[in-house]
Amino acid sequence: MKTMFCKPTVAAAVAILTFCVAVALGATIASAQTMDDEAAIRKIVQEEADAWTRGDATAYSLHFADDGTFTNILGDFYIGHEVFLKRHEFLFQGPYRGTTLHHDVVSLKFPRPEVAVVEVLTSVTGFQTLRPGLTTDAKGRLRTRLLQVLVKDKGQWKIVTYHNVDVKAQTQVPDPS
Repeated sequence: MKTMFCKPTVAAAVAILTFCVAVALGATIASAQTMDDEAAIRKIVQEEADAWTRGDATAYSLHFADDGTFTNILGDFYIGHEVFLKRHEFLFQGPYRGTTLHHDVVSLKFPRPEVAVVEVLTSVTGFQTLRPGLTTDAKGRLRTRLLQVLVKDKGQWKIVTYHNVDVKAQTQVPDPS
């Protein structure tokens, strides 16, 4: 029985090399895009904390979508940018006036290139009193877990879902530095 081997041609070698370079270049571009998007999401999260600490509801609401949904730590549910803005104006002028918000990103995933899911562990300090049902940790911080879903539209990331739950006293959470 005679075995036949194909002799590689220069054209075949160039085609294989071109394919490999294209795959590597595509992966590099995709990785760079994801890195840019990750940096953009992390910047939004930091801008939220900074705006909260300044008591600036307009800046805090900047990336919230016109039709975004919002569940607060009491379980109240709202729809729309205007309501999100008004609720935070109330908070910053009332019960959370003068407080400081710290965000720690726990998880950031991109299930699709235009969708980001970010889980944030938050701590609020500097308040005078808390609403009934809310408690602080041993260091006097109100801790929450904030889940935000962002969608990229026309190059801009917008928060379409904002779901914030308080961390109960018996729940163990990491203590970021």
